Amino acid sequence: MSIKMIQIRALTQKDYDDLITLWEKAGLPYRARGRDSRQAIQVQIEENPDLFLGAFLEGELVGGIIATFDGRKGWINRVAVIPEYRRQGIAQRLIDAAEKALKKRGAKVIGTLIFNTNTSSLNLFQKMGYITSKDIVYLSKRESQES
Repeated sequence: MSIKMIQIRALTQKDYDDLITLWEKAGLPYRARGRDSRQAIQVQIEENPDLFLGAFLEGELVGGIIATFDGRKGWINRVAVIPEYRRQGIAQRLIDAAEKALKKRGAKVIGTLIFNTNTSSLNLFQKMGYITSKDIVYLSKRESQES
């Protein structure tokens, strides 16, 4: 497979089932009854169609990324690539595309949250110029386990 054969395009609601399959194959947990439900993703895609991106090889979704913009800062979330397609530059192309979309919206700072045990993602983002902040502690308050 050549990286040039990969097509990056915006995901649509029609891609939902393939996105869930991608997350499952990539080992990425998701909240099927909460923020990752079909209805929730549909609303998110409608509101931000340029921030839900997929990497396709011959029509198959092999990678995906979700970006968000809060009006001040851009965020990169949910980077996933099917294991047999990893280490071929797909995640990097998805991150590049998400960064471009975020910069078009005015993001001057782009961040991501990565578990410290996910060394491959940490290495990738550091390779792409992201700096690890040792002085930030992530806190969250959730309405439910599915939030």
